[in-house]
Amino acid sequence: MTEAPSLADQVYDRLLQRIMSDEFPLNGRLPSEQSLSASFGVSRPVLRDALARLREDGIVTARRGSGNYVTRRPDPRVGDLVPLGSITDIQRCYEFRVDLEGAAAGWAALRRDDADLAVLERAYEALDRTYVQQIVGVDADQALHMAIAKAAKNPFYPAVIAQLTAQIQFGMTLSRSLTLLDVPERQALVQSEHRAVIDAIRAQDAAAATQAMRHHITAARDRMFEGQT
Repeated sequence: MTEAPSLADQVYDRLLQRIMSDEFPLNGRLPSEQSLSASFGVSRPVLRDALARLREDGIVTARRGSGNYVTRRPDPRVGDLVPLGSITDIQRCYEFRVDLEGAAAGWAALRRDDADLAVLERAYEALDRTYVQQIVGVDADQALHMAIAKAAKNPFYPAVIAQLTAQIQFGMTLSRSLTLLDVPERQALVQSEHRAVIDAIRAQDAAAATQAMRHHITAARDRMFEGQT
């Protein structure tokens, strides 16, 4: 049985909806805690829990003596694609992947062989076709990331990624759906990030491969939002 959302979770969702609808605009100041708690019919501690979560997600920033400000917000289309309450989990998964897959890419650069490079190129081409066909292509995206993990020649990397398949695909579905809805240049940008990882692995440049993968996953997360943290 799924646990019912707490009052703080409900307030989080309602605040996020207002931010996404521009009722609370980007870079604007939120109403006072007293006003918000009265508006939502909840206690100040419940409201503060919801605000704390928004701050952890980088959506709201507290300015001492001034209040809470909207510093970034989810792309308005996010609400049509996933439940608002899942945004925190999606971000945490991406955060974990930055470290995990960045390290895997570095080891892949040191240990890859010709067979690994061939697999990576085929996976890249398969992913390229999903953009030509204008399909979400989550399986193709994950196949490329898994191929990189396997090229690290450490079974723990692909094993952990396989364990996280459902969570990773959930985030990828959101990210790639938004990319397909955007301008073609965004699709080209995503592929250029994948290309940079593969090229660094081919060149056996571990530092560049690690940085390229970390950049790609961080950028994929950040493209779900508007504004800057």
